[in-house]
Amino acid sequence: MHIPFLDLDAQYRSIQEEMDSAIFGVIHKYDFISGTGLALFEKEFAHAQGVQYCIGTSSGTTALHLAYEMIGLGPGDEVIVPTMTFIATTEPLRQVGAIPVFCDIEEHSYNIDASKIEELITPRTKAIVVVHLHGNPADMDEIMAIANKYGLKVIEDCAQAHLAEYKGKKVGNFGDIAAFSFYPGKNLGAYGDAGAVVTNNQEYYTRMRLLVNHGRTEKYIHEVEGYNYRMDTLQAAVLNVKLKYLEQWTESRSQKAKLYNELLTNSQITTPQIIPDKKHAFHIYSVVTDNRDIMIKKLKDHKIASGIHYPLPLHLQPAYQHLKKQLLPTAERLSKQFLSLPLYAELKDEFIEAIVSIIR
Repeated sequence: MHIPFLDLDAQYRSIQEEMDSAIFGVIHKYDFISGTGLALFEKEFAHAQGVQYCIGTSSGTTALHLAYEMIGLGPGDEVIVPTMTFIATTEPLRQVGAIPVFCDIEEHSYNIDASKIEELITPRTKAIVVVHLHGNPADMDEIMAIANKYGLKVIEDCAQAHLAEYKGKKVGNFGDIAAFSFYPGKNLGAYGDAGAVVTNNQEYYTRMRLLVNHGRTEKYIHEVEGYNYRMDTLQAAVLNVKLKYLEQWTESRSQKAKLYNELLTNSQITTPQIIPDKKHAFHIYSVVTDNRDIMIKKLKDHKIASGIHYPLPLHLQPAYQHLKKQLLPTAERLSKQFLSLPLYAELKDEFIEAIVSIIR
């Protein structure tokens, strides 16, 4: 028995005929850049997420850069971000000259701890970045209340949270702008790099639409200097096929996560948070254990893959040692205890039972 962490082959085989047709359709039309498939995807993904506007981008990272530029971040501006996230959340801040100020995470959701945000606000603070980690929505009511109190912009990093909901509302609808990633391993994954930026603000949308494609209004007419941040039509074609199955796949992930939780009851292992007012997308199923290294080895011995998301919080990364030193104890402790287990729509229930048996 071999159980991969993610089985993209099984996913492809389940939609192979439709996927091959979509890809060949683009190739045969030579419709590679800004093709009709991209416009269709932008429309359908905006509908799926319940937002007014969507722009396809070359990656989730470039989507975040557009968002940071749109809200007017500049040199010396401070931005409060959770320390437990991938570095793509903060990398684009460097492009606009802004400074990340890392915040500790909440014990149970693993998201930014709203109770710790206010103590980090200074006269230079301009925004809060919210990462819906692992696909679990952050506590947006508390965060938006703080942002409104201090006049701060809010960017949602939804790279792991496609179709996730907070109190019946899709993530990406709370802040000023939200960014999504369609990296191949995401719940909605392309066959290469791709992303999207979404907003309900028409002014932001109009400006970002210019910037994503060299600042041009028509061929060879450029209103501003922009970027080559376009999503290519091949990726849009792949995503158009997969988007039709995303809700079904998300529900399957949710059911398998619930099975994991049930089987791990009374196991001295902390399982992911599942509560009524949040719809967890379960991009990652991560447990908390004091015996991580032993478990990883035992699983590997049985040809079962596992992972760690993330082994080193951003405030401890070598890239950020030039910033003010911070002690963020919850993130530091959990980073040593996180263990991510296989989870995907095609994962068989008997495989979950075998994984849990080995862990126990």
